[in-house]
Amino acid sequence: MPDEEMVSLLKETMGLEQIVGKDLAFLKEINKIPLVANCDAGVLILGETGTGKELCARAIHYLGPRSGKPFVPINCGAIPTELVENELFGHVKGAFTGACKSYPGLIYETDGGTLFLDEIDCLPLQAQVKLLRFLQDKEYRQLGSTNVNQADVRVIAASNLNLEKGISEGKFRQDLFYRLNIIPLALPPLRDRKGDIIPLAKHFLGKYASELKKPIKEITLEALQKLLAYDWPGNVRELENVVQRAVIFSHHAVIQGGHITLPHANRSPLEETFQAQKARVIAEFEKNYIQNLLRVHQGNISQAARFAQKNRRAFWELMRKHEIYVPDFRSNIWNLDNHPS
Repeated sequence: MPDEEMVSLLKETMGLEQIVGKDLAFLKEINKIPLVANCDAGVLILGETGTGKELCARAIHYLGPRSGKPFVPINCGAIPTELVENELFGHVKGAFTGACKSYPGLIYETDGGTLFLDEIDCLPLQAQVKLLRFLQDKEYRQLGSTNVNQADVRVIAASNLNLEKGISEGKFRQDLFYRLNIIPLALPPLRDRKGDIIPLAKHFLGKYASELKKPIKEITLEALQKLLAYDWPGNVRELENVVQRAVIFSHHAVIQGGHITLPHANRSPLEETFQAQKARVIAEFEKNYIQNLLRVHQGNISQAARFAQKNRRAFWELMRKHEIYVPDFRSNIWNLDNHPS
């Protein structure tokens, strides 16, 4: 079956319609999934929070021969350090104080399926050693037991950090990294795939309008401009939340600009004329440039003006225009000379 047909089938049968996008960097990674799904090599998915790492892991699982077995996701960062090994490998009765009964562990429960380890960088070093041994031999021991157990589990790992930096800092084992990173997938952040913002927004609009039984079918140009101008630190997950919130609070058949609420977002540049935006950017540059010069020269206007290649009076006028005050940048306030010569 061609890759496109497999991805389409995946979306229809597994409810993974959120794999939306035409960005070339994004599609380059997504198009690997059908091939990756049919081999049991280690996969390491890298990407910022909210880029869809678990979604890709599910796609790999459900497109492959393990689809009839469990897919078990676990966030390594959400488990207390002292409980990680127990969660993964389980324990026998009496293994430690309070172990009144045995617990098989997630590896046992995932047998035949796929274990997705998100935030793998949070895994303690001792647990990394045991995970590496399991990946190599498919064998493990439960806490408190001398018996060796076997399990046929595919492990897919993910992280939003640079694991190679973690290796250099002694926080992540290099041998485990190589074992997991046989097939790397790198998901680009939403700010680097701006062309996908509108298709994603329309997808989420249809999804939540249907779920909430609201007759909303359109989104205005003003609303789309606000979405395009935002930097999306929370990526696709944040975009989904914003659209969902807009649908919830909208009483109209069309999502308006006012329905789009973005945290820490200033006025959208796309809502301004070319001249207005140009003037604003120049003003911001002037103010930041002068403030930084004054910081470097400890509030000495003459030295700052000389460095900027402006005469002192012109430099002073810029300071007055942007309401910049020398006492904010000079420690010797008693020796202040904040008047032009």
